[in-house]
Amino acid sequence: MSFFDSYDVRQIENIELLAKQVVEGFIIGLHKSPFHGFSVEFAEHRLYNQGESTRDIDWKVYARTDKMFTKKFEEETNLRCQIIVDTSSSMYFPERTSKGGMNKLQFSALAAASIMNLLKKQRDAFGLSVFDNEVKIHTSCRSSTSHYRLLLTYLEQLIHDPQKQKTTSTATALHQLADSIHRRSLVVIFSDMFENSDHTEDLFSALQHLKYAKHEVILFHVTDKSHELDFEFENRPYQFIDLETGEEIKLQYSQVKEAYVNKVQAYKNELKMKCLQYKIDFVEADINDGFVPVLQNYLVKRNKMK
Repeated sequence: MSFFDSYDVRQIENIELLAKQVVEGFIIGLHKSPFHGFSVEFAEHRLYNQGESTRDIDWKVYARTDKMFTKKFEEETNLRCQIIVDTSSSMYFPERTSKGGMNKLQFSALAAASIMNLLKKQRDAFGLSVFDNEVKIHTSCRSSTSHYRLLLTYLEQLIHDPQKQKTTSTATALHQLADSIHRRSLVVIFSDMFENSDHTEDLFSALQHLKYAKHEVILFHVTDKSHELDFEFENRPYQFIDLETGEEIKLQYSQVKEAYVNKVQAYKNELKMKCLQYKIDFVEADINDGFVPVLQNYLVKRNKMK
């Protein structure tokens, strides 16, 4: 795990800088991995011709050589990417204080910012949607620097202004977003997908709605795997608190582990099968595994869409 994977994001005032550092570290790692063939920036430089737009001049090269070169991109894909972040209260787990680290929402926000950084490098357009029990933010897709920084501001607000006891209606929000994204896009979702068990069919219907709209979809299933899926705790009584309702219950860990794990695993397997059926990329995103798996899976999907 890299330094940036384990850093306490609550101490970061500049998410733009941190996302840039995460991406730069990831790109360096690509050269040492099977992903080294992917183009994440541009193909080559060529001399600048007077009268051309100065937009693509590489000023770092100019500073070193005193000559103007432009970056020649391999192709203009005109990819549009809508990034969707679940901000319901369950995404604020785990609540860490002295130990530092990130909760699921902080991880999702920084992962989203890092993907935006890659999209910006590749001159693709991107938008941001945020929901809990309804859609709170929904922007159009653009590729400008000012748009990028506006979206980073929204993400910073999510990190630094947590709001507890917010319910979620993932199904309602995804249906609403499927109706709102009018042009074919890559839709990237960050969510723990913890919906009321009575409404799973509504949730699956909403995922299917996105595919009916001919979007390509990646679902990053964001969890703290050791605690939320594997239920790894010390064998002692615990006071469990529902982050969405505030309801509390005292339980002996060993008495509920088996039943809990079986139920959660059954739900995850059903979710994975539905995604497979609808041709949605299902990616397990354990917050303790860092950002590399997220960026790798995004990059694989993007390159398939060229």
